[in-house]
Order: sequence, then structure tokens, then C-alpha cells
Amino acid sequence: MNQDTVGTEQWHDLAQQLRVDSIRSSSGVGSGHPTSSMSAADLIAVLMSKYLSYDFDDPENPNNDHLIFSKGHASPLLYSVYKAAGAISDEELMTFRTFHSRLQGHPTPQVPWVDVATGSLGQGLPIGVGVALAGKYLDKLPYRVWVLCGDSEMAEGSMWEAFQHASYYKLDNLIAILDMNRLGQTRETMDGWNGDHYVARAEAFGWNAIQIDGHDPEQIDEAYSEALEQAGAPTLIVAKTKKGRGVSFLEDVDGLHGKPVGADQEQAALDELGSTDDLLVEVRKPDPGSGENFTAGLTGKLELPTWEVGDEEATRGAYGAALKALGGAREDVVALDGEVSNSTKSEEFAEDYPGRYFEMFIAEQQMVSAAVGMSVRHRVPFASSFAAFFTRAYDFIRMAAISGANIRLSGSHAGVSIGEDGPSQMALEDLAMMRAVHGSTVLQPCDANQTARLV
Repeated sequence: MNQDTVGTEQWHDLAQQLRVDSIRSSSGVGSGHPTSSMSAADLIAVLMSKYLSYDFDDPENPNNDHLIFSKGHASPLLYSVYKAAGAISDEELMTFRTFHSRLQGHPTPQVPWVDVATGSLGQGLPIGVGVALAGKYLDKLPYRVWVLCGDSEMAEGSMWEAFQHASYYKLDNLIAILDMNRLGQTRETMDGWNGDHYVARAEAFGWNAIQIDGHDPEQIDEAYSEALEQAGAPTLIVAKTKKGRGVSFLEDVDGLHGKPVGADQEQAALDELGSTDDLLVEVRKPDPGSGENFTAGLTGKLELPTWEVGDEEATRGAYGAALKALGGAREDVVALDGEVSNSTKSEEFAEDYPGRYFEMFIAEQQMVSAAVGMSVRHRVPFASSFAAFFTRAYDFIRMAAISGANIRLSGSHAGVSIGEDGPSQMALEDLAMMRAVHGSTVLQPCDANQTARLV
């Protein structure tokens, strides 16, 4: 299947195959989310067969598009995409959710074409904002960031932090696809199929919003084409879909979330879908482009600040000075702050390297997510805020560890030393919290010189 000649009939057949494989893989192991995968199959079939630009033989190609499944439970669909692209075999697809398989229940970067771990809802889009920020302002490459979102996760506040930041930074390289299939895990979502609600909110945040029938390939095609022409704003595609699409006893049926098709019904479901299972898609590889525009590691002389015995310097002041020095010696270092840069002293980096500094405002979940997204593009982000406020982003930090993200979090005003501000500002839990994160390294300097060396 070639991107230059694909059309409605091929899209239908490919979507049916993706549904078939979503059922087969989850039924084979007796767990998974086939119906949540089936609702988005048409959306993904059109995307991968015409619009996605990706070299599966070279996942580190800096010109590759990025495809993030924010609704990570739809992993059967994602892995079926990999099979259709020829990246994995049918035999590997059928190892889904089995012990030692890299095809886990929710995607992780153990699979080389997965940028970040998802599955804790409300995180894929905020991370996509970080990748898009890197693409537009750091890499300055034409790749697109495609994020498949679930309608249940639109209840997460982190999604709206992402909406606001994407608009503020004019991320026209970001396309969010909302799989509005109406049904959550236990009941109908708050907005059901009221696409007008999602559109109105997205437009109020400054997004371009398009509402379509998510099972009509021609409407999907037109929406993607329009999104690629958008300048100066991100795009949300609100696609009305049905869970379990294509199988009469699964379609739009409540109570089937996270339930595979039973052995007694599997063949009947496959018969209704009636598609072949051997379609291969020739996903378009990106143009060669200009490649990486930065060098990782030291690119200049690092001269850390020092203080003599008797000098008085707060550790946060030393952090700001050291971060600025590091920025001069390493062009892969970027800084983010939760709109307290004059307290964390990351403002020193911002003043000298404004092109590598990103204001995240009072949105710690988005700040951590953006740092994770930038690490996807091999930047080394330093994200700063009051240590107490990182507790709000703890689940994002936990998921960053699962992603293996190379990020640095700097929390100022730790402990009881800021007694006058009261307990709301005191970080008393941060050491225990961070030490519980798998693979984390926790550093607590005792003075300015130690701070500079630890940075």
C-alpha cells in the first residue's frame, strides 16, 4: 500500500485489518483493550498510510514525525500498526502482554518506535507539547507531532495545561486527534458525543478545531490535510467514533472496556470484520532534511563558579550561576521554569540563553511533561520550581522514569528553612518522594560550591 495511491477502499481494508489484529492479539492472551483500539482504527489507518512520515528502519532519524498514543490502553492498535508497517511480525504481535514481550499492555520505549511511556491518562498530549516545542524552537525541523487522545482523559487538568501552552507557543506542528467514542471505563464520559463542547473549548484556548465523523476516511483525510496547512496554532481533530466499531455485538456497548473478545465469540467478530490480514503499508520516509543542529555533551569550556570560605551564597543562587555556566559549555542543555525563575534563579540561564529557556508558568505537570518531550529529542532539560510544588507532578515524574527520560528536576526552598512562608511552601516530602522513583538519583547539596559541582 503506497501513500501516493492510497484511497477510500484501501483505508477501509487497512482499518479492518487493524481491528482484526487488535482483537487477535488481545484475545490470544486474554487481556487488553480491543474495543478502545477499534474505535480509532480508521483515524490511524488514514494517518499511517498517507500522512505519517517515519523511517521504521531508523527511529532516531531527527526528521521523523512523532506518534504518541496518549490513550496508551489502545496499544493493540499501535502494535497492529507496527505489524502493518512491516516493523514487527505477526508472531511477535501475538506475544502481546506475555512475559518478557516488549509489547506490553501500555506502550514503553522498550519498543524502539515508542517515544515515551503512556497509559497514565492525561500525559501523552503534554509530552507532545514538549516534543513540538523542541521541533519548532530547538530543532527547527519540519516534523509533526501526532497525538491520539481519548475522550475520557479530557477530564484531566493536565490536558488543559497542554492546550494552553500549545496555543501560547503557537505549536502549529502539533495535531491532537480526539477519539470521541463516548464510553469510558464504567459509564459515558461527561461530554459523550457532544463534539461542539470540545470544539468550543479548544477554540477558546486558541486552537484550530475540526469536527468529523471518525469512521469516514474521506473526512479524516480532509481534516489531516487542513491540519497540515494550519499556521500559527495547533489543531484538534474531534472525531466521533464508536467503541468496538465493525462488530455488531461490540459496537457502542457499555461495560466492555478492557475486556478482550472471548474465545467463543472471537471467530464471529473476525468474520464480521471480514478483512484480510496481510496488508503492508509503505510508510513514507522523511526527506533527508538538515539533520541534528546541535552537538550533545560538552562543546565549550566549563568554568563553574566557586566561592571562598566566608562567602555567603544561597544554594539556589549557586544553582542559577552553575546552570548558566553549563549552558555556555553545552548546547544540548535547556531550562524550564514554573514561573518562579527569580526565586529558583534559573533566570540567569534565561537571560543568557533565551532561545533555550521555556517558561511553563504555574503548570508543574506541563513543565515536567515538556522536559520529558524535549528529552525525546536528546536535549538535557533542567526544570525548576519550588521543591514543594513538584509533588503536584509526581505521577508525571513516575512515568518519566518508566520512559527512561533523561531529565533534571531542581526544587528550591526545600525543608523547613522558609518557616515564615508557612507549611504550604515547605518541601518536607520531596526526598522520600523522589527516592521512591525507580532509577532516580537524589542530590542535596550542603553549600554553594557543592551545588555548582552537582549541577
